[in-house]
Amino acid sequence: MLGRQAHAAVASSREQIASVLGCDAPEIVFTSGATESNNHVFSSFAIIAGKRRKIVVLSIEHKSVLAPAQRLSNLGFDIYTLGVDRNGSALVDSLDECLDEHTLLVSVQAANNEIGTIQPIREIAQRAQACGAFMHCDATQLLGKETFKIYELDLDFASFSAHKLYGPKGIGALYVRAGRPRQVLAPLLLGGGQEGALRAGTLNVPAIVGFATACNLASSNNSSEVERISCLRDRLEARLLNSIPGATANGVQSTRIAGTTSITIPGIPADTLIANTPLVCISGGSACSDGTVSPSHVLLALGLSRDEARSTIRIGIGRYNTNDEIDSACTNLLSSIQTLREAPGEPVRAEGIFQ
Repeated sequence: MLGRQAHAAVASSREQIASVLGCDAPEIVFTSGATESNNHVFSSFAIIAGKRRKIVVLSIEHKSVLAPAQRLSNLGFDIYTLGVDRNGSALVDSLDECLDEHTLLVSVQAANNEIGTIQPIREIAQRAQACGAFMHCDATQLLGKETFKIYELDLDFASFSAHKLYGPKGIGALYVRAGRPRQVLAPLLLGGGQEGALRAGTLNVPAIVGFATACNLASSNNSSEVERISCLRDRLEARLLNSIPGATANGVQSTRIAGTTSITIPGIPADTLIANTPLVCISGGSACSDGTVSPSHVLLALGLSRDEARSTIRIGIGRYNTNDEIDSACTNLLSSIQTLREAPGEPVRAEGIFQ
């Protein structure tokens, strides 16, 4: 009885998520999140490549796409990087130079996690598929933030994480279009044959149910919420840019998801500003690894210098934020920036990895 209840809960959740995405329930494969989903796709193509050995990725992709692509490069695949303009929009016309009978996979994110730029995914997908290549999209930043149906994007594969729309952490999905994409996808994990033999392992039933609930909540008031969050973002950017000499916002000339803003503040290292503004949750435009700080590859791809990239903060605005919180965050940030610029001595720096 309990096993049947769990099975029914998973089946119902799969139907709900598929309904929100605009696909059929069997096209949803549950994973631990977008990182696993991205790796699943790339690992599969290492097996079925044949004469097609060319992979195209966007220069500002998440590391969970770029790292698997690099592994394929180490295995002898040709990796082509599609560039972006100053606002982070893909240089779509350059894509044709990378597409031919040897192209196996094109992977372009739906929206960037640092600057929020939304890419013309359908146009890219149609160009990729015209030469017989598969199209993958890391769409986790789009779900819950923009209204879309996956069949309209013309994708073969798409990756999602529940926590990006207030669902549980550690659960996500890989959309696999029925037909040829399903036939070529190889399992990443082997074992009991769960998820149509594409992802073995006991299903995380509570997280799957939470994922479905989050999708339903997000889709029920998406349009009004997007407009409200956009207004909060514009309010924040306007006050900071009008108050900080030389400050610029990245990606503002492109179509962006509502809740992401990236602001470069010359002369103020992001890690130092973060350490001196403990009441505001912000992050830097840097990727940290092994105790070192390197400038964000996203910001460098936009044409920012290394110093500019290190002086860029990323601010996320979401469902539960208010006008008062935006004003308070701006007041705290401006106060910290003024203190850092006027401080005669060494400012407080972040501890640990920021050395």
